Amino acid sequence: MTKFSDLNLDPKVLKAIADTGYETPTPIQAGAIPPALEGRDVLGIAQTGTGKTASFTLPMITLLGRGRARARMPRSLVLAPTRELAAQVAENFDAYAKYTKLTKALLIGGTSFKEQDQLIDKGVDVLIATPGRLIDHFERGKLILSDVKIMVVDEADRMLDMGFIPDIERIFQMTPFTRQTLFFSATMAPEIERITNTFLSNPAKIEVARAATTGENIKQGVVIFQSSNKTKADAEKRELLRRLIAAEGDACSNAIIFCNRKSDVDVVAKSLKKHGMNAEPIHGDLDQSHRTRTLDGFRDGSIRFLVASDVAARGLDIPAVTHVFNFDVPSHAEDYVHRIGRTGRAGRSGVAIMICAARDEKNLADVERLVQKPIPRLDNPMGDVTPPTTTSPADDVDAPREEKPRRTRTRGPRKAEVPIAVELAAEATADQTTEDAAETEVESPSESSDAPRAERRPRRSRSRRDAAPETAPTPALEAAETVTVTAPVAEVAKAPAQSNEDTQPNRRGGRSRGGQDRNGQERGGQDRNGQDHGNRDRGGHQGNVVGMGDDTPEFIAKSFQERSNG
Repeated sequence: MTKFSDLNLDPKVLKAIADTGYETPTPIQAGAIPPALEGRDVLGIAQTGTGKTASFTLPMITLLGRGRARARMPRSLVLAPTRELAAQVAENFDAYAKYTKLTKALLIGGTSFKEQDQLIDKGVDVLIATPGRLIDHFERGKLILSDVKIMVVDEADRMLDMGFIPDIERIFQMTPFTRQTLFFSATMAPEIERITNTFLSNPAKIEVARAATTGENIKQGVVIFQSSNKTKADAEKRELLRRLIAAEGDACSNAIIFCNRKSDVDVVAKSLKKHGMNAEPIHGDLDQSHRTRTLDGFRDGSIRFLVASDVAARGLDIPAVTHVFNFDVPSHAEDYVHRIGRTGRAGRSGVAIMICAARDEKNLADVERLVQKPIPRLDNPMGDVTPPTTTSPADDVDAPREEKPRRTRTRGPRKAEVPIAVELAAEATADQTTEDAAETEVESPSESSDAPRAERRPRRSRSRRDAAPETAPTPALEAAETVTVTAPVAEVAKAPAQSNEDTQPNRRGGRSRGGQDRNGQERGGQDRNGQDHGNRDRGGHQGNVVGMGDDTPEFIAKSFQERSNG
């Protein structure tokens, strides 16, 4: 069996390893350390929790034992996808390099630029950073990467998921071509393979297990969840989680609960607290100081349940985690491998339980296809929460359906159609009644002329004047009848009947300039120059235009009823 003393490591590094209690390297460490000490590029593929961090930290410290760092020019560079993983790499470096004089700097977000600049100005041997903060320092002119001799990319597949691949390619171009590259990943996506073919030179490929496999020491299971009501689905799912935790009993000393969304992380943590469980959330929206305190509390045992997003699924080394609960099936199948890899570390056994709702069945199929084995189904401790289905006439396809009345285009009831002649006759009758009532109130011409305008008969609209029958009395006739009230009846009877053309006013008022005023007085139209043109039409001719002025033909002056009777 291979031991660390057989790997040609620096004696100071071996002393630090002995202080940590390790004696035998893991398969990935035994395979990656020798070619790394020879100066070759290394491509390491292994399951999470197998010691990949020490696989590049130990040879890097040994190779950097000779030499001295210069200001703003680090001698080695380690890229990590998240702040927590970068901080963990820094802790491993401090533990294994404590007997050396090597210096390090940690460049992550959420901390002050000023403190990081001061460390860089002094000169560091190892620079541990996230891609975003590293590029920020480089663009500000505070960092020079031309002296980098060893470059490490940890959790490359996670960087692919987080969209850091363009930044990684840019950082590769900032470093010298003669650098040594150590590339580690738990899965090997086509994009990752393209990068390795581009930036690695004849690498030693160390693959201790098939890519995207889970540890055999982890007991896995999935619970199929179906809610009784869509509005209660989230609450019932949280209740199912609490029952699963209670079913594990004392065996679940601590656990990490993963959620797909940051909002669910806060809600689930609050729900567990409400029911008396010691839980705290951790996700990318929290301050770095808060995230650090939460992780420290989970490590020392003061926090039992850590509700986390995928930001905590990669690289966190917490050896004593006994259980992992997936509140949601991960959207990316590779994340399942990293999530359950938080338990069963360093040869320990672990339990991973996942809750699968109806909408997550497709993601579950992707996970099983990736790990190439079915995940055992577990019994739902809540039982069947789906209510019994009852058939109703609406759901029964054989039941007769009630015919609905056909909708019409009109929203209101249709009006009854009345013949035009009848409608006009009714209007004429109403006008006649109004005029008769007005005649009884008029006693003399003076009283009629001096009456207020409000008491006079209202002026009819143009359309109603055109539609009135010929026998309707006119204002001129009303005045004549009022004046001749005292005349003998016989004389009135002997008076010749006036023709319709003499007594009827202009019914197309407004078309000719002549006509009668409201009191029946004949008014010949005058222009602005005072010229009297009588009843001429607009062209200045007397009755040459049909339908204009007082020369209206008799058949046009007739009402619709008279035309139909005639």
